[in-house]
Amino acid sequence: MAVVGPGNATSHETRNAEAVGRALAERGAIVVTGGLGGVMAAAARGVAQAGGTTVGILPGSDRAEGDDALTIALPTGLGELRNGLVVRASDAMIAIGGAYGTLSEIALALRTSVPVIGLRSWNIDGVERVDSPEEAVERALAAAGDSAADANRTGP
Repeated sequence: MAVVGPGNATSHETRNAEAVGRALAERGAIVVTGGLGGVMAAAARGVAQAGGTTVGILPGSDRAEGDDALTIALPTGLGELRNGLVVRASDAMIAIGGAYGTLSEIALALRTSVPVIGLRSWNIDGVERVDSPEEAVERALAAAGDSAADANRTGP
């Protein structure tokens, strides 16, 4: 499950991201983020509070650049191109808030049929808009289940 959003997030966005991360971990999801600050760090904190696993796919080549709350930090050296890896590693995505990096992740997800749930994020066709962290988690887990079931029916 990917959680994406701005590195320079508002306090409201970080509270939502932490709640989303915690709820996803409580439901057994592995959470993938871009591994840095803002929404990414807040989601990782929430996951850590619930004893879950967070994978940070980092833009740089130094593992130490990842947020301290990450379980696994994967340096890529790809810069913003790592956004595609975040998308490809997820069965569904929750976008919280958003700057242009978030917009690129949403576009890549929609292009590759990864379901996107938007919590006060970009208003784009194909993004399912929700109003609370709890609703975001419920919808994303349901969408991920549907997505995973479709993949199993059609094969690799």
